[in-house]
This record gives sequence, C-alpha cells and structure tokens, in this order.
Amino acid sequence: MQCIGASLRSAGRKACLTVPAHSVASSSRVFQVQAVQRRNVSLNLPNFKGPVAWLRESLAPNVRQSNTKEEIEAARKQAAEKGQLSVFDSVPTVEGAEEGAEVPAWRKKTYTEHKYSTSNFKISHRKLNMLGRQIAGKPIDHAILQMQFSEKRASKRLKSMLVVAKSHAVKLKNLDEGRLVVAESWVTKGPRQIKRFDIKGRGRAGIRIHPHSRLHVLLKEGKTRAEVRAEDRERKLKRIVSAGLVREDVPIRNPGPMWAW
Repeated sequence: MQCIGASLRSAGRKACLTVPAHSVASSSRVFQVQAVQRRNVSLNLPNFKGPVAWLRESLAPNVRQSNTKEEIEAARKQAAEKGQLSVFDSVPTVEGAEEGAEVPAWRKKTYTEHKYSTSNFKISHRKLNMLGRQIAGKPIDHAILQMQFSEKRASKRLKSMLVVAKSHAVKLKNLDEGRLVVAESWVTKGPRQIKRFDIKGRGRAGIRIHPHSRLHVLLKEGKTRAEVRAEDRERKLKRIVSAGLVREDVPIRNPGPMWAW
C-alpha cells in the first residue's frame, strides 16, 4: 500500500509540473478580432484599437489648423442663436435694415459714452463700494473677469450688469468694443431703507436698518492695454540719461559749492 501511495503522489506531482500556470490564448481570439474588424468596416464604424494604440493616437501632438474669419463669425452667430455665447463676446448685430426704411433718431446720433446701473438690492453701500473701486478705470473685459472670479456675493449681479452694459454700448450706441473702459463707477443708497426692531437685553430695544444700494457705471472709449503699455515704456525710456556719451544741454542739478576735481 505504501508503494502504491508513493507512486500516486509522484504521478500527481509530475502532472502539476506539466500543466502550465496560465492558459495560452487560442487562435480563436484572433479570428474573433478579425471578425469584429470586418463588421466595423462593413458598418462604417471605427476599427477596434487597443488601449496602448488609443493612448498613442489621442496624446500624440497634432498641428491645429487656424480657422478663417468667416468660419469664426459663422460659429459665433450659431452660438448666439443657441444662447451659448461667451460673456466676453457681444451679440453680433443683425443685418437686414431695408434700404427704404426710416433710420431711427437714436441711430443718427453719435454717442461717446454709455451709462448703466444695477437695480436696488439688499447690500450695504460700503460693501458695494469696494467692488466698484475694484473695476473703476479697467477695460470692460478685465472688469468682467474680475467679477467672474470674485468671492463676493454681489459679484454675480455686477458681472451680469457689466455684460448687458457692454452689449448695449456696442449694439445700440456703436461704441468700439475693443476700447471700452469703465471710466467711472459710483454707489448710491436705495430709496428703501427697511427698519426693524432690534431687541436688546434689560428691556431695551434699538432699530436695525436693512440697507439697499445700487452701482452705476459709465462706459467710454479709452486706451487699450497695448497703448497704455507702449506709453508707459516710452515714458520710462525718456527718463534714461546717457552716461556722458552724448553731451546734453541741460542744467546741472544740485551743483556743489566747489569744483569736483
């Protein structure tokens, strides 16, 4: 019996050694992949790609072709019709005024500025004035960007107001979109200052005021950021004085009491 058990154990050990650890894929899988590729070709579907090939194609650097002006304008008009236009882009004007139609009076007039404001809403004039000082003197796109990333509660309302003001100035008053600047911004108190009782301790009471305020802006055509940088550079270059290479006919500043040599 011991001899039979030893022989069985040795036979089982040999069988385990002969069996591979992982099953080898049969050639039927290759035929399945080929069949899927033939089906995709017949149905005009993209062929199956492995993950490595997909990553190589998707992450490979490609040359982006620049769109023409006509394609950009067509895309902007399509986005405006769908209501997906960016806040930094004004709605394109609608072409189509008939030749014999009468031109309204507001189109004949030449405008140089556009004033707009928010409605009265519940906020302190001190808090709103900080946002007004933040956008004063900045280009309209820069002001919209500041309000877009501001953490203040009133920034969303101010961003919407600036976008509408920019659209009205460009479409209705024919101001140059690239030169629009928030020339002035100021805050006024609203007509409604709601007052409520403020209950305090020891039988006393006060008056709590819920303030309302609004922000006004004045848009004008100013200098672009490139022009401001060029003027600043020219001003700094004028302040540079040569170190004696060229004689300068300027008076000596702070002359000493005696000769310097």
